[in-house]
Amino acid sequence: MTLNILFSAKAERWTDYEAPLRKELDAAGLDYTLACEMPADQVEYIIYAPNSDLSDFTIFPKLKAVLSLWAGVEGIVSNDTLTVPVARMVDQEGLTQGMVEWVTGHALRHHLGMDAHIVNPDRDWNCTPPKIAQDRPVTVLGLGALGMACAQSLAALGFPVTGWSRSAKEAGGLTCLSGKAGLEQALSGAEIVVLLLPNTPETENTLNAARLALLAKGAFIINPGRGPLIDDDALLDALGSGQIAHATLDVFRVEPLPQDHPFWAHPNVTVTPHIASFTRPDTAARVIAANIRRDVDGEPLLHLVDRRAGY
Repeated sequence: MTLNILFSAKAERWTDYEAPLRKELDAAGLDYTLACEMPADQVEYIIYAPNSDLSDFTIFPKLKAVLSLWAGVEGIVSNDTLTVPVARMVDQEGLTQGMVEWVTGHALRHHLGMDAHIVNPDRDWNCTPPKIAQDRPVTVLGLGALGMACAQSLAALGFPVTGWSRSAKEAGGLTCLSGKAGLEQALSGAEIVVLLLPNTPETENTLNAARLALLAKGAFIINPGRGPLIDDDALLDALGSGQIAHATLDVFRVEPLPQDHPFWAHPNVTVTPHIASFTRPDTAARVIAANIRRDVDGEPLLHLVDRRAGY
């Protein structure tokens, strides 16, 4: 029986995804029709990007599942018309590896003091050596697929890594904490903090003034997660006082970051354009095809979104 699969994303993404999706759907042995336009009463699966124009899912009477191309699902969970299972993108080969490399690179930049040693307009011969990894405690907030992979990568380099998540987790080589008391413990004395929490009402302003004050004096913030995780004004105050030495920010409350935002001009803020990691068509297509194959075979879908938790 032929499966009817609708691709719903920005028009330009169809060019990137069509060939990889067909390759992986063929490899999975599926009989399918794949298109970016299809009669609504025929659609059974939707490959979906939250920035597409599709918002009303009630028009799809045969819809079985929605497979998101994004790891972040805050634009999906609040849609009351979407009642079928939703799978978020968890792609170890592409999305996760890209995030690990970005986070590790920026963590090492701050750990090694590269800005002082390389970018020095006064040409001072600065011989101050950096700490070694074992002497620089790192905290990763969020131990989902991305956060866990980044935490383990940093631990493998010798950093003492504490991971915090809303629900209890366990992982070799990491100190794993959870709950409100665990969050304060995780932040206390941390010299590098990486934020990879989902964007939910409970996680907004996770780093506020009180929690920034828990960090070691001169700590570094790295946020490739979501903009609302940090109270912007509190961060600017902490940068001004020296409590925070530098913040590397890849995500913001408004994107693109408005040109008049103080982050642009701040000497101790690095702005990157939401580039920490992104979905790569070749590997993402493999994840999508494998999940549809599971559903056809009567197996549970992987990476399902828990709407109550918000991710």
